[in-house]
Amino acid sequence: MNANIPSVVIDFAELNFASLLPMIIVIVGALSILCIDLFTKKSDKSLYIILSVLFLLMALGAIIGFSGPVRGMFDLMLIDGIAVLAQIIILISSVFFVLLYLNKMHFHETQYPEYFALYLFAVAGFMFMVSTDSLILIFVGLETSSMALYTMIAMHNRHNAIEAAIKYFTMGALATAFFAFASMIFYALTGSVELSIISDVLVESGFENYAFVIVGVIFMVGALGFKLSLVPFHAWVADVYQGSSAALAGFISIVPKVAGFVVALRFFEIFVAARDPYVEAILYVIVVLTMTIPNILALLQKDLARMLAYSSISSAGFVMSAILIGTTQATQAMFLYWILFFVVNLGVFALLWAMRNKDYENYESDYSYERYAGLVRSSKYTAILMALFMLSLAGLPPLAIFWGKMYLIGSAINSGMIYLAVIMVLNSAIAVYYYLRPIVVMFLLEPKDEKKKVLNNSSKALRFVLTACAIFTLISIFLIEPLLNIILFYVQSSGF
Repeated sequence: MNANIPSVVIDFAELNFASLLPMIIVIVGALSILCIDLFTKKSDKSLYIILSVLFLLMALGAIIGFSGPVRGMFDLMLIDGIAVLAQIIILISSVFFVLLYLNKMHFHETQYPEYFALYLFAVAGFMFMVSTDSLILIFVGLETSSMALYTMIAMHNRHNAIEAAIKYFTMGALATAFFAFASMIFYALTGSVELSIISDVLVESGFENYAFVIVGVIFMVGALGFKLSLVPFHAWVADVYQGSSAALAGFISIVPKVAGFVVALRFFEIFVAARDPYVEAILYVIVVLTMTIPNILALLQKDLARMLAYSSISSAGFVMSAILIGTTQATQAMFLYWILFFVVNLGVFALLWAMRNKDYENYESDYSYERYAGLVRSSKYTAILMALFMLSLAGLPPLAIFWGKMYLIGSAINSGMIYLAVIMVLNSAIAVYYYLRPIVVMFLLEPKDEKKKVLNNSSKALRFVLTACAIFTLISIFLIEPLLNIILFYVQSSGF
């Protein structure tokens, strides 16, 4: 009965299994941590941290050494230059943030091996998002990473951590629905869920059924707007930063957005390359609002974590402008800015982690400006480091972030978007005020109480991270050209 059914033979070599290898390594790492916990219930958390770093470094080696075809696994995987570069940033960032947990302090969430397994599952989800142009696989990566992050935030066991997790979950569920609706619309219009095929069909048809295309774009803007914390989808950010641990808040400020920017770059490139006026107008409005409104809100904050939350939203607006500009220089500037932003933000959140207050009763004052009053008198090195990172975030030359902002503004000018460049400059000027405020508090105000020297009790791993971030921030002027050359190599190999 089945004699006429042709047999299908799949050649293993044609699957390009190496395209999936980095993600598999990270997932195996997460499963290994869970399995080890089944047999050794009393293992120290340092074992799981070291295992996490080991598997992340193995995945990093796999992606750096990747030399196979761009497509793999039935054309679901897309390992082009952008995917390789984004995975390198995600893995290096994840290694440094997990190293912050190597300290003498014992907090609720880090006592559970599941926390580090979830950490690796989240990283794997982000890696899937940047390594495909299939809307289905992007959706799977988005959900995998989001579900892991919801749980990690809730495990913090502070009274506002559950509130933060619920808000993140609620907004995430809404974003998931938006992404599903957008995918459904584009599948109905083009018969495919692969962005490359969607692009070809839409361009060849002259964007037929344009009203439905715009509806799909609006749904996708909502979905990616949540992941990138773009205005008006940013309401969850400040509460999540304040409710999370400093180490996890720093991770959320960097790694998920790398994945989101790559997805946004692949999707909106369809319309930016075609110079679609309506989509460009939507992006222009969102970019300007995302740069400006959080900047104003940051001026009003009395809590350092909330101020950093709003400043990271504004930074997302800066980076999103590169997608709007749509040139090779802009894409290059986008990755440069986010690499520099990662280093400086890592330094800031590492300091907040070192100064963390374990007193559950006084948690509301954990990140308040008053807590850092007169810090220079009790911990001079800590105050100097915090001042260095704040000045860099403010864009003071020749520190790290200045070069990222300069290249982004330069790409806007070179593309003829003078008004956008002016708005970027004005927002950079506004940001200087709220970044200088913590410096004034630390150096000029009298301390409220007696403080211990913070970094004396910190782990070697934490001091290593802080030292590396400080050195990079100071000597970034000598590293910009090599970084730009590396980024340009990967960007050009992807055709952007």
